[in-house]
Amino acid sequence: MFQQMPQVKQMAVENHSSVTEFILIGLTDQPEFQLPFFVLFLLNYSATMLGNLSLMSLICLNSHLHTPMYFFIFNLSFIDFCYSCVFTPKMLMSFVSEKNTISFTGCMTQLFFFCFFGSVECYVLTAMAYDRYAAICQPLMYTIVMSPRLCSLLMFGSYLMAFAGAMAHTGCMIRLHFCDSDIINHYMCDIIPLLPLSCSSTYVNELVSSIVVGTVVLVSSVVILTSYALILLSIFRMPSAKGWSKAMSTCGSHIIAVSLLHGSGLLTYIKPTSAETVDQGKFFSVFYTLVVPMLNPLIYSLRNKDVKLAMKKTIKRIAN
Repeated sequence: MFQQMPQVKQMAVENHSSVTEFILIGLTDQPEFQLPFFVLFLLNYSATMLGNLSLMSLICLNSHLHTPMYFFIFNLSFIDFCYSCVFTPKMLMSFVSEKNTISFTGCMTQLFFFCFFGSVECYVLTAMAYDRYAAICQPLMYTIVMSPRLCSLLMFGSYLMAFAGAMAHTGCMIRLHFCDSDIINHYMCDIIPLLPLSCSSTYVNELVSSIVVGTVVLVSSVVILTSYALILLSIFRMPSAKGWSKAMSTCGSHIIAVSLLHGSGLLTYIKPTSAETVDQGKFFSVFYTLVVPMLNPLIYSLRNKDVKLAMKKTIKRIAN
């Protein structure tokens, strides 16, 4: 009986989560970097908002951009716009406030939307790879293959799968108990920095995380690699160099966007787990959470003749 008392006491502790808020360390705790970082990321946030809003407006206002490809680009810009709003305002506050805290509910909400918009962006880029395959490999059937119904289904499926994954991540995190540790070594509530703070078993969380992330990576990788393998085969069969150039320019923006997102994600999460790599992980995560959403509108506008034409028409329309 007396031997069971410590176990009962331990269970009582584990069933009680005393943490009601977390302290976010932020990107850096060195005072001399606070103001420069605030200015830098404020400019980044402004450019991200302006760039994505401008691209969405151009697509809405110009009928020649009402095609499947720009339907996906519109959704990508909308996702990037929302994605930046999830954590950038909180991050900017951390540079000017003495104590950067976030409530438990706020932390879980941020985690949900971070997982949701991060996953849905991967799925949208995957749908765009299929769209590029249909445009290059089946040009005569393109409007039939990429019908409005299929485009809507692809977007609905992307949002639905991302929602399910985000719910799984957040639901598993809510079931954990946080007893004493409340300091998150990050500028946002992410899965990796949150798990070590729990005083209960994180096995289920790690398993669910592996399944959800594995599904996103597997689905996107298989579809994107297969699409571009078929695109390359089709390009090699083209008789003229002009056809090669046109096909590659069509895919160029998408390849850059995929490379930036997946490359920065790999640098953040696929690395040795040690104390030295925690700060490196934070700085790599800045790239895919803050830099990529800012660059995407530039990639799809500066490299795109249709968007440049739409911009000229819109400026003339406003000027007149």
